Amino acid sequence: MFQLFKRYLPKGLYGRAALILLLPIILLQLTVSVVFVQRHFEGVTEQLARGITNEIGLISDMLFSKKGTFQDVETLSKALEISVETYPESLNAFEQTRRFFDLTGFIVERELFLQKGVVGVDLPDDYRVRILIARGDEAFVLGFSRERVSASNPHQLIVNMLIFGALFTLIAFVYLRNQLRPIRRLANAAESFGLGRSVEYKPSGAVEVRAAGRAFLDMRGRIERHIEQRTLLLSGISHDLRTPLTRLRLGLAMLEHEDKDALEHDVTEMQALIDEFLSFTRGQAEVQAHRERLDIWQVVEDVVRQANFEPDRLTFVSPDAPLIMDIRLLSIRRAIDNLVSNGLRYANHVRISGNIKQSTVQIHVDDDGPGIPEDKIAEALKPFARLDASRNQNFGTGAGLGLPIVADIAHAHGGQLALSRSETLGGLRATFSLGLKK
Repeated sequence: MFQLFKRYLPKGLYGRAALILLLPIILLQLTVSVVFVQRHFEGVTEQLARGITNEIGLISDMLFSKKGTFQDVETLSKALEISVETYPESLNAFEQTRRFFDLTGFIVERELFLQKGVVGVDLPDDYRVRILIARGDEAFVLGFSRERVSASNPHQLIVNMLIFGALFTLIAFVYLRNQLRPIRRLANAAESFGLGRSVEYKPSGAVEVRAAGRAFLDMRGRIERHIEQRTLLLSGISHDLRTPLTRLRLGLAMLEHEDKDALEHDVTEMQALIDEFLSFTRGQAEVQAHRERLDIWQVVEDVVRQANFEPDRLTFVSPDAPLIMDIRLLSIRRAIDNLVSNGLRYANHVRISGNIKQSTVQIHVDDDGPGIPEDKIAEALKPFARLDASRNQNFGTGAGLGLPIVADIAHAHGGQLALSRSETLGGLRATFSLGLKK
């Protein structure tokens, strides 16, 4: 039952806080309405109605018992503020009305009908009450003020409750919004940092929110310093290795030995590894670059055009409508180029397509290569992972940073990189998704 009820509760903090605020107010108003209005006003109405029935009984006895003249009845009714008129028509012709929203009218009718001789009660408005008394062939209509049988304006309590409840709820909502604003600012700052943007944030709000904000700033600073140190380390090592590799390449060029070709191949492979390290460090730096509003399909087409040295191996199925979105151009080009190069390295044909699914843009890169087993997909996305069993390393060299670079770029754009089996070509499908709302 709790899980079923939980499905209909608000998901956001603002909605839940508003529910916590409104629910007690609504329950309090309902409780006061039932307990106070029903019992208090019902009790007052019963007492007033019973009091008027005694006066009605006195006038009725004088009218039907002939103990006094009609003038005596008029004098008594004037003193009791009750009008008396003869009713010559049929008893069925007496009109009995009561409005459906008359909360106390039902009680008034119930008490008046308990009086002997009362055959009809008419409650046309909030000011008058008409009753029909009859005995034998004689019938009279008695009239008196509604204030004598029910509490005046019982609806005013409900109106005041609604007005002041709405006013106090509005004030509480303003206060609640001010209290939740620092939490939302903290959430936005954390989300932006997760997407590679370091926005300005200053802790504010309640003590607990300020403590969470300061903890977030400390965490962000430590992560930024760690990323900077790692990037500088990889960049420094890779850059420093270029000099001895250049000397080795020059030395091998002047060497005449039967193992010269093998050594030059090793130097070339080491150079490729260093270039991949530098590419990884550049990708980390480009995550912090500014964004541009561009057509994502045009960017993909440009990358395909530059890499399409063999048109029969690489095709791009471009969607009909352009899609303008905020992207980091260099990062997106690097990610798509990595996926295309990866596909061309291990497959004969690569097919690129794109679509929009819910709030994400998906770029699919399918190939007809050997693919990656399902149990090794998670490992393929880890840095420095090399899946020799599924991808023949003789087709090229690498340090296992191509797919992790693409995954980092996808995360920086509010998306992800997913690997699966291609249903169209039978090899690997790499789905590079980007968030539309980011």
